[in-house]
This record gives sequence, structure tokens and C-alpha cells, in this order.
Amino acid sequence: MKKDRVIIMGAAGRDFHNFNTYFRNNNDYEVVAFTATQIPDIEGRVYPASIAGELYPEGIPIYPEGELDSLIDKFGADQVVFAYSDVSHQYVMHKASQVLASGADFRLMGPDKTMVKSKAKVIAVTAVRTGSGKSQTTRYVAKALVEMGKKVAIIRHPMPYGNLEEQVAMRFGSYEDLDKYNCTIEEREEFEPHIDNGMVVFAGIDYQAILEKAEQEADVILWDGGNNDLPFYNSDLHIVVVDPHRAGHETTYHPGETNLRMADIAIINKIDSADPLEVEKVKKTIAAINQKARIIMANSPIAVDDPGAIAGKKVLVVEDGPTLTHGDMAYGAGVIAAEKLGAAELIDPRPYAVGTIRDTFAKYDHLSRLLPAMGYGKLQIEELENTINNSPAELVVIGTPIDLRRIMKLDKPALRVRYDLEEVGKSELVDILARIVNGE
Repeated sequence: MKKDRVIIMGAAGRDFHNFNTYFRNNNDYEVVAFTATQIPDIEGRVYPASIAGELYPEGIPIYPEGELDSLIDKFGADQVVFAYSDVSHQYVMHKASQVLASGADFRLMGPDKTMVKSKAKVIAVTAVRTGSGKSQTTRYVAKALVEMGKKVAIIRHPMPYGNLEEQVAMRFGSYEDLDKYNCTIEEREEFEPHIDNGMVVFAGIDYQAILEKAEQEADVILWDGGNNDLPFYNSDLHIVVVDPHRAGHETTYHPGETNLRMADIAIINKIDSADPLEVEKVKKTIAAINQKARIIMANSPIAVDDPGAIAGKKVLVVEDGPTLTHGDMAYGAGVIAAEKLGAAELIDPRPYAVGTIRDTFAKYDHLSRLLPAMGYGKLQIEELENTINNSPAELVVIGTPIDLRRIMKLDKPALRVRYDLEEVGKSELVDILARIVNGE
């Protein structure tokens, strides 16, 4: 019987997961190619045969997404599977139109075919957009579970930017582990804060293998979702974080709206810095499309190492990269702190940007008074360092989840901005977590 020939569109995350859980040992299909976008330096590689399984003795090539039309024709593809996140509904349908016009079927894969079942309790934390506050929510949940006496393992959404065969199932319990796997800034931003809190994080490519490792150490698995992707695991409790700074995005981005519709709890975060009218707008949307979701209000309070140091200074603010780029935010915690604490000027870093950092500003032209902490590889980290040092800043305000001074040398003073989750009113989330993990 003829196999359906499949191309999977991705960004080295959901695409690999969909392949591993559904296509890898499936004789009804032949995956002829992956395409890559969003993340630099993924295309041109091969998904290794050692991971791809016995049906793929030569592995699977990874091409730039820009070649999609010619790839459909070249391989005679029957289906194209869309498998990445944090993109608008309009964007997804443009891609669908492109695929359909080439003669292939366009496919979105749902939870039933891609989620893995765990023997442990699973709490999933997702978001409707990148930068909504998912990371601090995950830290808050982890702390609450540990205080209940639970053994917790955090499993983080994939970011396999290095050697794929070495990243199948990784465990991070120390800074040495981060160095061992040559982690990028994006990886460190997600792993370091958990390590600082004494937590162990697992990540990689094969999320069945990762789960089996994590289950040996924990009785509760905490899924820390990336972008606004769907959970990889069947969840006993699904928490979604919603951002009132981008009211309306909760129903216009993929698959953030799916997360919102699936969720048991919807946390409206950042209400301490958001317009109250926008908060109410988001609240009404949640109630309209997911009546079963418990709505919890939360602040995202900002703490600064040395608040007095900012006043009157020319400041260069460095913020979380993905939040500013495909997350569409024009500011973050660093900008809020700098303005609140009286910075004389927020320096425009664009004249001082080099290499791929300069390219980032060209691609994302909504950015001006802040620098996205792009660092998907050694060269880009060096370019970020040079951009910072080229600027005439008197002070660097680091609004990223990690201390950039650990991985680069800055020739000017710097301080960090931190942010955590704070429930407004009674600690409803803690009570709900206790009932779920204790089987009440």
C-alpha cells in the first residue's frame, strides 16, 4: 500500500515531538522532510537516524521553510503538517493556502495523537502568548508543590539548538549541566531560575524517554510549556497564563486559543501594570469561550538589585528575546523598572547593533528603546555582547531571566531586574494544586 508522504513544518520543537509520537514507527506514512523557521541555524541539518528510528536509516533532512513549495513538488508530498507555535491565526491560514495551492493536504495535529500519558500526576503550565508570565507561574507552582512535600520534576518544552544526538534526554540540576550541553541564552533563561530554586529540569527531543527519566525522581511532573504551545503530556491540571497587555491576542493566536479553551485555570497576569479596562476585556473573553476555567488574578511584581542606581542614568535595557520578537511585545520588565525609577534616557541600541542583532532589528521593526537578548549560539552571544559594549550606556539594565554577566563580559555597570508571580487575594491556586496532587 502506498504511504502518504509527509512534510512537517516546524522550529525544532513541536515538529520533532509530533514525529516521535505519531510518525516515527508508523508504516502508513513516510516523512520526507522537516522545514524550519523562527530559530536560526536549524535548516541544513538532518534529524538523525539514531533518533528517527528503523524506518529512516538515513535520517530526515531539514530544509528552510522558504523552500516549501519546491519541496512539496520535489517529494510529491501528500500532507504538510504545521507544527510550531506563537503565530497568528491569519499566519496559519496563509500557510494553509500556500500548501493547498501546491496540491497537498494541510494538517494540524491535536492532543489525542500527540500527548504522552504519565504514571505521575502532571500539572501543565502554558500561555496564550510568549511573554505572558508562564515562567514565573511555573516557578510559583513548583515552590508550592515542594512545600506540600512533593517530589517535583520540571519538564521543559524543547529547545534543541545543538547536537541533536546529544540532546535526546537531558537533565539539568546545576550550572555545570548548562555548560556541559553548551546551552544558549534562550535555554539558560528557562533553566537557570529553576536551578537557582533547587529544582531539576529535564528537556531534549524524545519526550517519552524524558518522561521515563523524570518519573524515576518525582511523583509530580510539572510541564513548563514554551512559546504558547500545547502540552506534550496528558495533564491532571492545565493552567494557562493570559496577558492583558495584549488583550485580544488570546483568541487570535495559534495555538494559544486552544490552550485557553482547554485550560482548567486561567491566570490573568500583570494586572499591577495593565490597564484595568484591558483586564476586564480579557476576563470577559475567558468567560465567553471557557466557562469551566477558574479565573485567578495575579500581579507580576518587579524587583531591582539596586533601585537607586537607575535614576538620572543613560540606560540600555536588555529584555527577553522571544518575548520581544515573535512575542510582539515592545517592552518588558526592564523598561518598566527603568522608567519607574527615573532613568534619564533609554538608549536606542539600533545604531550600535552588529551582525544578527542588527538583522533582528530589521526584521522586528517595532523595537527601538531596548535590546532583545538574542543568543541562539556562540556567535550571536558574542554579537549581543559587542552591541551592548558599543553603546554609550552608563548602566545596563538586565531584564532577562538570567544574569547575562555569567556568559559575557560587559565593560559597563549592570544590574538585574527580577519578576515573580503573586496571587491577588486568597491563594486559590495553591489550594487547587493541593487537591489535585493529593487526589482529593
